Amino acid sequence: MTISSCLHRLPTGAAVLALAVLGLSATAAAAPTIAFKISAVPIPGVPGTGNILGAGAALQAHGTISGTEYGGSPLPVTGIKFYAPAGIKLHPSGFATCAPATIEKGTPGACPKKSIAGPKGFVTGVVSFGEARVSETVSVQPFFAPNGNLEFTVDGTTPAALDYLVSGHVTSASPPFGLEVAAEVPLIETVPGALDASAEKGTLRVGAAYRQGKKTISYITLPSRCPKGGLPVKVEVSFLGGAIAAGSGTMPCPRR
Repeated sequence: MTISSCLHRLPTGAAVLALAVLGLSATAAAAPTIAFKISAVPIPGVPGTGNILGAGAALQAHGTISGTEYGGSPLPVTGIKFYAPAGIKLHPSGFATCAPATIEKGTPGACPKKSIAGPKGFVTGVVSFGEARVSETVSVQPFFAPNGNLEFTVDGTTPAALDYLVSGHVTSASPPFGLEVAAEVPLIETVPGALDASAEKGTLRVGAAYRQGKKTISYITLPSRCPKGGLPVKVEVSFLGGAIAAGSGTMPCPRR
């Protein structure tokens, strides 16, 4: 299960390391309901990648947040954590990185091409203009960040001009998981005094590869083995006010 963000930014995530296709849902007291579906997919233009044991892959996450706790919309997201199953490997070496300062200056186009960690995704949510709540879709572009981390630019133009950076920190996790991707999501206030933006659904894909001689080097490599019963994953989404919704499940094993 992805990342980043994903929702409000979807990184969920970020949220972003998982293996097959999985629908997760969970609720928590006074929290919205979250649902995720994540799959390992081929890296475009790179043969031999996809949902295969031991192969390179891109991880694609679809997610939704449902609720009416905040002006008829879900509570704003403040953080996302994704726990990937043991056995997934990351290979950040060889990829370029983009300094957060470059993006914060409003110049993500100056980032090296090799620092792009996947295609643009999207998040759809609700923004406020006074008492009016209006739908808006923003683009989410993943980049490789320094120190083995990830970062996501969030850009919207209509009806509100939005330009934000979300940092995803990648660390090891305790068994039965192998990696944790955690992102803090800033609150988005469209106009002073109005409600903050709420995320409702989004899609994000993270994964890239490059050639080193005759060898393909992938950022994400799936486990070479799969335990009986599948691969465990977990997601936690934090909301304004401290509410948390968590989802967990078992990913089906990739094919050989």
